[in-house]
Amino acid sequence: MRERFAPWFHALEVVSARSPVPEALASMARLPRACGRYELSFALCDRADTVNQVMWTAVARATTWRVRGDLEQAAAAFERALDLDPANWSLYLDLADVRAEQGDFAAAASLAAQGLEHEPHEISLRAAAAAYRTRLSGSSDGLRALIALAPELANTAYRNLLIDYACAGPKLPRRLVAKAHRIRKN
Repeated sequence: MRERFAPWFHALEVVSARSPVPEALASMARLPRACGRYELSFALCDRADTVNQVMWTAVARATTWRVRGDLEQAAAAFERALDLDPANWSLYLDLADVRAEQGDFAAAASLAAQGLEHEPHEISLRAAAAAYRTRLSGSSDGLRALIALAPELANTAYRNLLIDYACAGPKLPRRLVAKAHRIRKN
């Protein structure tokens, strides 16, 4: 794949040198990341930051770190993105998901709750908040809320991950866990 995209990588370098617009450079960082050319993805982010530090560059950097499996660097980059755009509910969800991957469900639940302050009706944010709260405290109400929201989640892989997190919470009623697992199987 790297060989097939070589002309595109060259074009990215030429275009980014000619007109370094941070948002465009952050968008361009996706192709090399998808092809495993992480160094080029980071180089585009670095070039964008020399022009102006914007939220999209921090997100591109965070996503690249996450794909590489460095969750601590990913979290730090998402935190920088939040510093640049503190009202962006999606950034709270992204960072909450990273913290959940790290096993820090207290931070994940807190971040999801903060995101809900900015966008209280967002289904994926509400579902994540319920899942992380359930995992942290064993809240039956949280699991019921997740079960109610699950059919509305378009991304079934994400839905199933949230159900797995929630069902691992302490002292949950077996019937409720079984109900959540049935949703996961459909």
